[in-house]
Amino acid sequence: MENLIYSLNATMPVFFVMVVGYVLKHIGMLNNNFIEVSNKFNFKVTLPILLCVDIGSTNIVKNFDGKYILFCAVVTSICFWSIWFFTRKFMKDPFMRGAFVQASFRGSAAILGIAFIQNIYGSTGMAPMMIIGAVPFYNIYSVIVLTFEGKNGIGGKSSIKHACVNIIKNPIIIGIILGMIVSLLNIHFPKMIDKTLKNFAVIASPLALVTIGAGFEGRKALAKIKPTLVASFIKLILQAAIFLPLAVYFGFKDQKLVALIIMLGSPTTVSSYIMAKSMNNDGVLSSSIVVATTVLSAFTLTFWIFLLKNIGLII
Repeated sequence: MENLIYSLNATMPVFFVMVVGYVLKHIGMLNNNFIEVSNKFNFKVTLPILLCVDIGSTNIVKNFDGKYILFCAVVTSICFWSIWFFTRKFMKDPFMRGAFVQASFRGSAAILGIAFIQNIYGSTGMAPMMIIGAVPFYNIYSVIVLTFEGKNGIGGKSSIKHACVNIIKNPIIIGIILGMIVSLLNIHFPKMIDKTLKNFAVIASPLALVTIGAGFEGRKALAKIKPTLVASFIKLILQAAIFLPLAVYFGFKDQKLVALIIMLGSPTTVSSYIMAKSMNNDGVLSSSIVVATTVLSAFTLTFWIFLLKNIGLII
């Protein structure tokens, strides 16, 4: 019961902020223009700054663990390419495919991961190493699938060139690279600059959640309940069931294992909705999966933590 309450406390406030956004839209306080502008603002400003601040405040050299980072990168790659392969076989609508693939493999590693591990251990622990190993690939692979699929999907060399350009221009990837530079060069900003950046960083998550709630279209989402539930199963259960035993085999435990639970079994990140909308893919399906995985993760994350604690792999 204690683990359930803990997990509910971690996930339900996220869901409640979405509900507030939904209510505000339906009473007329927010409109479609607000949603569109907020999505652009989040994608180009707040989320890149959040990642830059989080990674920049971590001592990458001191905490560097090559084996662990490589494991996170390889597992993320396997998940992405496998999901995309099977999605192309079984999902006919290309407009839905990009959003489905992205939402199925891309967890809330940066936003939820750090908070979750801090709650358990009192520090960020191995979360930044997991972020370095997984989050750049989250964004690179998301750009690739959203470029090739969706309304503007194009084939051959044009798509490859377009995807490469989108990767280079992607604000979130730029934020990660800048954060790594700040960390590696041990840059300390003047207090005024530091506080300004942190003020933008704290906006990212709540504004994204309000926007998801405001943009959530219930009837359209219900029409896509099947792909939503399939994506939720992949994101919260299947990936963790396959790769957590492998992580244990490689000797990862405690903070490293908790960070991997977040990577593999956390709810779909809110930035997947923002990227899907920004790149002309299915925003309705994306928001539906974000909402569903956020609610269900309170129970699935509790299950994984409870299971690994009972086995003695998490202290």
